[in-house]
Amino acid sequence: MNGAGNGVQSPIRYRKSAFCNVGVGMPSSTLPEVAAAVVRQAQRQGYVVPKDIRTALRLAELSEEDWKRVANIAKDRLHYRQGRYYPLTAVSPRLQREKEQQQRIEKIIRKLLKAHRAASKRQERRGTPRVDFIQPVTVSTEDGKEFKLLSRDLSNTGIRLLGTKGLLGQKVQIALPLGESQLQCKMTVRILWTCAVADDLFENGGVFVEAAE
Repeated sequence: MNGAGNGVQSPIRYRKSAFCNVGVGMPSSTLPEVAAAVVRQAQRQGYVVPKDIRTALRLAELSEEDWKRVANIAKDRLHYRQGRYYPLTAVSPRLQREKEQQQRIEKIIRKLLKAHRAASKRQERRGTPRVDFIQPVTVSTEDGKEFKLLSRDLSNTGIRLLGTKGLLGQKVQIALPLGESQLQCKMTVRILWTCAVADDLFENGGVFVEAAE
């Protein structure tokens, strides 16, 4: 199975330190696990493109250059046609709910990025250089604790969070600021990996699993 990228620019990647591997120095996921996640994403969305596979690899702290290997692993569950990979199996009610949730998440993220771009343009008119999407984020853990972190590398499927807390394996709720207003977008995120980038400073990578009501 072969496929070319869809031409959309990938999110900015940041250089990692030598401590970026999860746990005891091994990646948190294997290629078959990434392939299974990609198949589930295709079942939710209706299809995936090479960029989605590369994003899944990046979130799992694996090389994006292995995206064709992942596609080959999933070849019995995905059908390639005109640059897209379509699921071969019927979508269950659970996957249909996940698909609807993913569509809702993407709608919220598009709204969030639109507000951020509008705020950046206003800053440029005032002579302030435009910045990437680095915003303060309130993170709430399942045990009721709250922390302030910074968002990085926001996409329709996931986010990176930088701060003094390592959140590996946790499901957290984040509140993202909506432009310059006081409104916030609340999302549930599953943290897939944690990377120590300095003393008491961690970068956490996670995927969106739910948009809060």
